Amino acid sequence: TLLRSELKERSTLLRCGPRWSRGGDTLLSYGLHSPSPLFLSPGHAQELYKIEGNQRGAIRVGSGLGTATEALTSLCARFTNLRKLEIDYSGWIPEHGNQLDNKGLFVFSSHCSSLIDLTLSFCSYIDDSGLGCLARCKKLVSLRLNSVPKITSIGLFSVAVGCISLSALHLIDCEKIDSLEWLEYLGMDGSLEELVVKNCKGINHHDLLKFGSGWMKLQKFEFERKRERHDHYIGYDFYDPSYDAHSTDIYDFSCESLKDLRLAHIKTWPEIGLRVVLGKCKALENLWLEYVYALNDNDMIALFRSCSNLKSISVGLNLQRYCSEDGYCETRTSFTDNSIYALALNYPMLQIVDLKFTGCSRDWPSEIGFTKKGFLALIQSCPIRVLVLNTANFFDDEGMKALSSSPHLETLELILCHAVTDAGMRFIAHTPCLSNLTLRACHNVTDVGMAELGRAHKLGSLVIEYCGEVSLQAAQGVAKSVHYSEDFPDSLMKAIGLGA
Repeated sequence: TLLRSELKERSTLLRCGPRWSRGGDTLLSYGLHSPSPLFLSPGHAQELYKIEGNQRGAIRVGSGLGTATEALTSLCARFTNLRKLEIDYSGWIPEHGNQLDNKGLFVFSSHCSSLIDLTLSFCSYIDDSGLGCLARCKKLVSLRLNSVPKITSIGLFSVAVGCISLSALHLIDCEKIDSLEWLEYLGMDGSLEELVVKNCKGINHHDLLKFGSGWMKLQKFEFERKRERHDHYIGYDFYDPSYDAHSTDIYDFSCESLKDLRLAHIKTWPEIGLRVVLGKCKALENLWLEYVYALNDNDMIALFRSCSNLKSISVGLNLQRYCSEDGYCETRTSFTDNSIYALALNYPMLQIVDLKFTGCSRDWPSEIGFTKKGFLALIQSCPIRVLVLNTANFFDDEGMKALSSSPHLETLELILCHAVTDAGMRFIAHTPCLSNLTLRACHNVTDVGMAELGRAHKLGSLVIEYCGEVSLQAAQGVAKSVHYSEDFPDSLMKAIGLGA
């Protein structure tokens, strides 16, 4: 009974590596977050292994696996009901021993008849012949390939044909995958509910339209082009702010089941590509748009008119060049107040808003396409619980005053919002439900603002990072939990678009 109780308390992941021993006892290492080491006699350890072998449904293995193929054979024999397997060789060097190879894949595809979820990360010894072994896994539901450099479309097509239960496919940093017969086959089959494609050089965003009728069942879709060094900088292309890619329906497919959509680092001009998807998502709940070139208000309005269930929106914008028919040209972010007003009017359920503006100067407010007036209309119309503003040069203390009357706001994060001062802290301290506040590189907030927050006694969590005028002493005691850093952390570098 004690052994079974111990098993239930342990993580569902098994760390495969060395076993430590102390005297006649065996010290077993469980999971990545085991509560404490467990010391057992040899007899009890054997009983524990037996119970665990029957109950263990998931394991994660990596460089500590030793001789990979032989070790995996032993694991498959021991864990007969294995349903989820993750093999991760991140940080691997030759001194760690041989990686799992094609023979190893054959072993577990032959022995693990219950396998439904498989993740292969940084597996450089596996190629198409090995991946083809997965066709034996008729119950496989989810497959994630992360940095598996030798895989091509041939191996992926074998999986598409053989794994008849496949409903989730993730492809990340698989640069040799190009031709899309596998995608067309999965589209005709119509079984995929989740498709994620990131940093795969051979797959362009307009290629994904070949998924055809498969879009009908898809519930989650992410596409991210591999980033280039100049992605955040202004190019020489000029876009038409009035162009409407949704005026004629040239693509005959529907995305009626799509709930989660993320598009990142793609160019939608002159080829429309995935831009057209924005007007076809009737059930969409969560939207991420990060540095999608050539979008305009018509894209947002088409999206907002097609669905009414949106709960979360995250938009990363950088400067682009727009030219109207009368020859007037301007450099600004993609969307104007027209998009904001459409968002405010159509989404009574919107709860999470995350807006990031990269490369916009505080001295040129017009570089952000929409104004404070438009943004305040959004705040007043939607029950926003979480708000993140990153380099929002239009947002100031007046905006903080408007936020303070928001009855639903629980979490506020401000990054490089230079127009927010101590007066803004005084306003926000009276927000009815605000519990979590994060300030990053907000240099016009000082210890005086911290005192304003402290007097309200409302905050449960306060994060202060690289705010030069706020001292640790002033931040302490303002909230139940306080994180303070004077440095410029890597997380902040990434947040403002300068990190990887």
